[in-house]
Amino acid sequence: MKYKVHRFEINMENDRSKLEDFLNGLKGEVVSITPNIKKTSLFQIYGITRKIDFLFIIEKIS
Repeated sequence: MKYKVHRFEINMENDRSKLEDFLNGLKGEVVSITPNIKKTSLFQIYGITRKIDFLFIIEKIS
């Protein structure tokens, strides 16, 4: 079994269709989607800046 890790830059408010197209284009099975969450700051609490920078998408290749 082999795995491939993809890094997907995302803006959670605007990139839904971009993420959907990416996932549908994968050849293998998606094992896990892990978000990279920034350290919480006052700006994030008040919604001024994003909390999630990118996603790690782990694909199982047969």
